[in-house]
Amino acid sequence: MGIEARQARQPWILLSPALTAVTLLLFVPLAFIVVYSFWLRTATGADQAGFYLDNWREALGDAFYRDILLSTLRIAAITTVVCALVGYPAAYFIARSRGNKAILLLLLMLPFWISYIIRTMSWINILGVSGALNWLLQTIGFVDEPVQMLYNETTVILGLVHFLLPFMILNVYVALEGIDVSLEDAACSLGSTRWQAFREVTLPLSLPGLAAGGLLCFVLSAGTYITPLVLGGPRDAMFANLVFEAVITQLNWPLGSALSLMLLAILGSLVLIYNHFLGMGQLMKGLG
Repeated sequence: MGIEARQARQPWILLSPALTAVTLLLFVPLAFIVVYSFWLRTATGADQAGFYLDNWREALGDAFYRDILLSTLRIAAITTVVCALVGYPAAYFIARSRGNKAILLLLLMLPFWISYIIRTMSWINILGVSGALNWLLQTIGFVDEPVQMLYNETTVILGLVHFLLPFMILNVYVALEGIDVSLEDAACSLGSTRWQAFREVTLPLSLPGLAAGGLLCFVLSAGTYITPLVLGGPRDAMFANLVFEAVITQLNWPLGSALSLMLLAILGSLVLIYNHFLGMGQLMKGLG
């Protein structure tokens, strides 16, 4: 009996460092945020402890926050669709390449070696009034004066696609790599064209990877604040920018906590829906 008890405890002993880290770094701060969301910001600037619903009434009832939230979800959806349309052909090309697959994967991973902030700010040097693209357009005589291409929603989406495209490609690549190429050849031998074989065989089998990439792109884009802060204008703020403004600029931790929990609840619901229908295994493969 003692041996069986020790064997039953061994997995928990091995998991204890990871569980301790997750508890201290995730669940404990999250508990503080939940508690803070019910505190009250007084006129003197101090936080009054207690159980108040003022922050939640403001966060849920103010049309300003609702409009920003809907705009954030719309931008995240557009970003996800663009990443899927651009990333799937690239992932298919890498998965079906012969001999240079390792080089292509290395090139795909190169952006992760550069800071996300530096990659985002590099678009200023490309699309700015004195940037490379304006210089090229003026050099070839396409425009007479510099064109304002920064600080709008399109630039924000471009920056998000630049950031999230490798995640989409990797997830789709993992799904395509697990599909036997002979299935397409078998479909072609039965009279299908290459396009029909792809549409009827490869595409349906790769949908879990596409869904996993879509989930990652949507969640990460909806929760970002760096890209709209650097590349967006005053009207292009996303919901995470409101949280940043409330916590860092206004030092209003109770309201910022309520706003962050709103966004967490929505994105968490999407993850739960994905897990219900597809499971988290495919997502873990893409992250690995």
